[in-house]
Amino acid sequence: MVKTYADLYLDARKALLPSEGMYAGNIARELVCAASGKTQEALIADRGLYASEEICLRVENFVRRHLTGEPTAYILGQWDFADMTLTVTPDVLIPRDDSMAVTELAIKKGLFLPQNPRILDLCTGSGCIGLAVARRVKDAKITLADISQEALRVAKKNTADLHLGGRVSCVLVDVKKPAAPFLGKFDMIVSNPPYVTTAEMERLDASVKDYEPHLALHGGEDGLDFYRAIVQNFTPALRPGGCVAFEFGKGQDAAVCQILEQADYRILELKQDNSGILRAVLAQHGEEAAES
Repeated sequence: MVKTYADLYLDARKALLPSEGMYAGNIARELVCAASGKTQEALIADRGLYASEEICLRVENFVRRHLTGEPTAYILGQWDFADMTLTVTPDVLIPRDDSMAVTELAIKKGLFLPQNPRILDLCTGSGCIGLAVARRVKDAKITLADISQEALRVAKKNTADLHLGGRVSCVLVDVKKPAAPFLGKFDMIVSNPPYVTTAEMERLDASVKDYEPHLALHGGEDGLDFYRAIVQNFTPALRPGGCVAFEFGKGQDAAVCQILEQADYRILELKQDNSGILRAVLAQHGEEAAES
């Protein structure tokens, strides 16, 4: 049964109202726009027109998926981060505002690195952090690295969609193994690695636990396995005086800083997220760090 776009929106809003409350209208609008391929402006202009049966069925499917707990980003197939609209699939984590802290640290440092700096984004997922850095640090050469071929496919698509292929490359990397010589040396390594502890994995919200990739979430018993691995295996891939920028979970700041300091890094800056939680660290390695 076909409906007007206005009726599609109202029916979707009604179905979402019990669970989403005041946000039901915004979510309904997003879902109808995604199902129809219309902008919000076009949806308003065409509200009296009839949608095809295919679009009506697609809206019903999107609403049903949302009501079962599937994240909106996966239903839409895209999500906004740092003024970019990125493709996202269940093969990658959904970019979150939490990651703006480490992104901003990396951009700030990247702008003051030597000319044409090389920056490595480990555990890149969708590529959101590295691509945000590439857009702001105009002369940087960025390498997006992940152990997941599926995640790299998403990162490659986002790189192409943002027309950054000339300065951004994607490579398969296992951070738990020593950095391969072919990677060369970098001025900075940035990473939002898996940091959820084994105990926390069991307590995750169902929308995360049931839909987002555990490979990108679970950081081992204490959540710190990947910080240890990156520091051990990729410090040799840094140029003298090179930096690392890490995102970490709530309450992990002291432990992550200790891992860095024990490996001859000097902590340059800690940064909070928008909720006031310490969420990221910038550190510099080696003798140049001590002299600066």
